Amino acid sequence: MKYNNIQTAVFLSRPNRFIAKVDINGEIETVHVKNTGRCRELLLPDSKVILEKSEKKDRKTKYDLIAVYKNHLGLVNIDSQAPNRIVKEWLERKPDLFKDMTFIKPEYTYGKSRVDFYLECGSRKVLIEVKGCTLEINGIGYFPDAPTERGVKHLNELSDAVKQGYECYIAFAITMPKVKQVLPNIETHKAFGEALQNAINSGVKVLFFPCEVREDSLEITDYIINM
Repeated sequence: MKYNNIQTAVFLSRPNRFIAKVDINGEIETVHVKNTGRCRELLLPDSKVILEKSEKKDRKTKYDLIAVYKNHLGLVNIDSQAPNRIVKEWLERKPDLFKDMTFIKPEYTYGKSRVDFYLECGSRKVLIEVKGCTLEINGIGYFPDAPTERGVKHLNELSDAVKQGYECYIAFAITMPKVKQVLPNIETHKAFGEALQNAINSGVKVLFFPCEVREDSLEITDYIINM
């Protein structure tokens, strides 16, 4: 996926989860943060950030904050809408894992949840739930960076769907360089780790999507499957 009208800036502060104060060439600007997660280890004072200028002229903020440089790691994309977009692009290329795909539907209703993607590949009925990972510790990705009851619910739904004959995946889009694996962040949300293990035991498969992260683009470069 590509971004347009990219601008670099220096991060100053985050008054609330929706906005940030940045310095653009000496001018203080209020920008929209495209991630409501904590991102505390990323959005640090004086960090270099990447903005995309909005094409909507009636917006209160001119820019969206989409990425930030982390000292030892490199550029981390924190756009919470990006994981689903790049997974959709990846699926549309018909990767070998789903090369016989004949149907794809985003936002598929299953039970009381909406699963990110439903695929039909011959006789296979496939459900894929996507999560974006931006938290890195010692070269390993962790999810979530804040408690997510919604994430637990999705895992439970996937576990149930396996029993109903679906082929189910929880997919982690790793929107930062050098990281190939994601572990459950049990210190932040133990219930998510338990739900993930229960899902794996039920037959849900785990996909890791390493990405190439650039200031103006984001793309899945590979996939790793944990059976």
